[in-house]
Amino acid sequence: MTNNNLSESVSQPTQEMKYGERNIAEGELITFPNPRVGRRYDVSISLPEFTCKCPFSGYPDFATIYITYVPDERVVELKALKLYINSYRDRYISHEESANQILDDFVAACDPLEVTVKADFSPRGNVHTVVEVRHQKSH
Repeated sequence: MTNNNLSESVSQPTQEMKYGERNIAEGELITFPNPRVGRRYDVSISLPEFTCKCPFSGYPDFATIYITYVPDERVVELKALKLYINSYRDRYISHEESANQILDDFVAACDPLEVTVKADFSPRGNVHTVVEVRHQKSH
């Protein structure tokens, strides 16, 4: 194999989906029973590697997502949450919509007593955005 042939065989992209991409694509928010139903306690989760794409420019946006919730009957499984958050990587979505969609999906999955989602986006173009959305279960 000549040097030229070697670089051709190495540089050809494969169309096969990688296992991580498959896990992300198949990911959904999974929950399990709250081990302490009836006790109010806070669960705080930070996800510092959130990425999505600006729906106008296509530039990547980076954020830390903070989720704080008081579980009711269900608790979110953390690996599933990580894969769900990673599914935003190639989505064209605004800062505001991403925070609201995460909240909606989280509420649909585990129906907490209370939840706050805070999306703290890294500055881009001298603009720093923080979007905070809340849900409280009605009694």
